[in-house]
Amino acid sequence: MKTIKQNFSVSFNYDVAFTEGLFRSENQLFLNQIQRNENGPVPKVLFILDQGMYQHHPDLFEKIRQYHRLNKNVFDLVGTPVIIPGGEAAKNDYSHIQKILDAIENEDIDRHSYVTVIGGGAVVDAAGYAASVAHRGVRLIRVPTTVLAQNDASVGVKNGINAYGKKNFIGTFTPPQAVLNDFEFLHTLEKRDWRAGIAEAIKVALIKDADFFNKLEKNASLLEQRDSGSMKSLIHRCAELHLDHIRTAGDPFEMGSSRPLDFGHWAAHKIEQLTNYELRHGEAVAIGIAVDSVYSQLIGKLPEQETGRILNLFQTCGFQLYVPELENHLDQPDHAESILHGLEEFREHLGGKLTIMLLNGIGSGFEVHEVDYNLYQKAVQILKTFETEPV
Repeated sequence: MKTIKQNFSVSFNYDVAFTEGLFRSENQLFLNQIQRNENGPVPKVLFILDQGMYQHHPDLFEKIRQYHRLNKNVFDLVGTPVIIPGGEAAKNDYSHIQKILDAIENEDIDRHSYVTVIGGGAVVDAAGYAASVAHRGVRLIRVPTTVLAQNDASVGVKNGINAYGKKNFIGTFTPPQAVLNDFEFLHTLEKRDWRAGIAEAIKVALIKDADFFNKLEKNASLLEQRDSGSMKSLIHRCAELHLDHIRTAGDPFEMGSSRPLDFGHWAAHKIEQLTNYELRHGEAVAIGIAVDSVYSQLIGKLPEQETGRILNLFQTCGFQLYVPELENHLDQPDHAESILHGLEEFREHLGGKLTIMLLNGIGSGFEVHEVDYNLYQKAVQILKTFETEPV
């Protein structure tokens, strides 16, 4: 028997840029991302639009048409965009993926063309998945339009849709061509969508940057009041920390079992499922982080004072810290509708042994491979005392 061994590496590069008015005539940012092969045709660009976003910006595609008229030598615009529902509906129904794939086929979008998706994190996830499997990969430009999408969901290399009642069961790791954050889209966000993305900033601050957490505390009231400058600063720093982790942690395509950036997410994903996705992802993440923070205190790692700071910050920003679904079959960890069954689903999704991030201080996380179900039950009961109506 003979074995031919092979080893190669591939370098990926993409920009995460920040702007306002992406399709204003004087803005060159979008054009700078379009690459034309020498002596080749002008690349086609197919747009995928988030329906909810489009209702708030009904003149958006006309602006894109006008932008194209000024730049026909740079790209060829597919004249009709694909519009799909926003939120988890985009990821729960495969017909939306089929609609995108049909457009890629019908409009002759090839591997030198571009799919540009404009929308929230779920729409970006869904469109990214479709682009990554068509022709084994069509170039993707992400234009995220929510806080959570701009500071977290869209800056990395993941694409995915939901299946079998599980978050992101089907998906790919495919880096985009570019991520273009246009702050103008934030002006029309509903209050819940403005707030939801703050949870991911608190998350990355808790595990990586105590100074960032301190700044979030200082600006909490401003963020809750929709101060634009505070939110721009939050988005930039949060995206920076996420990208730094992807670049330096040595596992961008998540081949191992460690997921520091998924702090609080084992519970968050299960809460989303148990509430039939009525909670925004960021709202569920806030509760998941609260659960893991209280648990970290109960095992003697996180000082009580710091737990209080964390829960207070979430509340100041307007988050709920408890929903009734947390108590579903709480004493039956193996029950499919128990929040604690989310631990096994999380382990299965990651592969290998259970690995979750906990806190031993603000800005300092550590990983564990087993947990005490009784203490998690106690953590839920503690959070029940924080039961409030959403603001």
